[in-house]
Amino acid sequence: MFRRRQKSEDAVEQLADDAISADETADDVEGSAESENVTELDPADKVGLPPAPRPDGPWDHSELETPEEGRVDLGGLLVPGVEGMELRVEVAGDAIVAATLVLGNSAIQLQAFAAPKSEGIWGEVREEIANGITSQGGLVDEEEGPLGWHLRAQVPVQLPDGTQGVQLVRFVGCDGPRWFLRGVISGQAAVQPEMAGVLEQVFRQTVVVRGESPMAPRDPIVLKLPEDAQMVADGGGAAATAGEGEGRYGSLDPFARGPEITEVR
Repeated sequence: MFRRRQKSEDAVEQLADDAISADETADDVEGSAESENVTELDPADKVGLPPAPRPDGPWDHSELETPEEGRVDLGGLLVPGVEGMELRVEVAGDAIVAATLVLGNSAIQLQAFAAPKSEGIWGEVREEIANGITSQGGLVDEEEGPLGWHLRAQVPVQLPDGTQGVQLVRFVGCDGPRWFLRGVISGQAAVQPEMAGVLEQVFRQTVVVRGESPMAPRDPIVLKLPEDAQMVADGGGAAATAGEGEGRYGSLDPFARGPEITEVR
């Protein structure tokens, strides 16, 4: 409130009227601004955008002086080492196309793909993943969190006893220079936000090695085993292999258990 000395009651009343008029105008302007702020973006407006800045990662190989330091070298991905973690790899045909870092009762699957040079694909991929889950009877919510836009999903799965259940997961993603990195967070970290911090940091600190070879958009960036890797056989054998043609944008089963590399730091 502004206070001024007045010489007459008429002047006071005039100022009061002016103040009311000014307040109403300000309210109208503020209301208009709020209306603009709460207007939701059309889903189409999130597709085809250029890659967003990545001040905290994930990183491209060219952006760090010593990208291999503190990371497990999987060729197309350099994955941060975390004390007590297990690193599992998933294959499509004869190629290793994804890595899953398991920490306690939580896990994050990492998979990198080629992408256009000037256009991000995470908005389009989110929509496709969401449509695929809902077509199977699952539920999906699109939210904005510490890693940007992500999907929180209830994915239908078959339980060991043969009955149908759901698994809660989060799909996160990031567009980089000519690559796209997708992460699937599962276990406790997908349900309890306070448990997700370490895995979110793993996603941020992952380095993508795209290479210079021509690749079609959405082709998976092939990984390799570290030279000193010690493989731990999985009794399920068949679970380590995904079907032919999978892995274009995320059809690779993120819940299948593959060959394991135990990395203790």
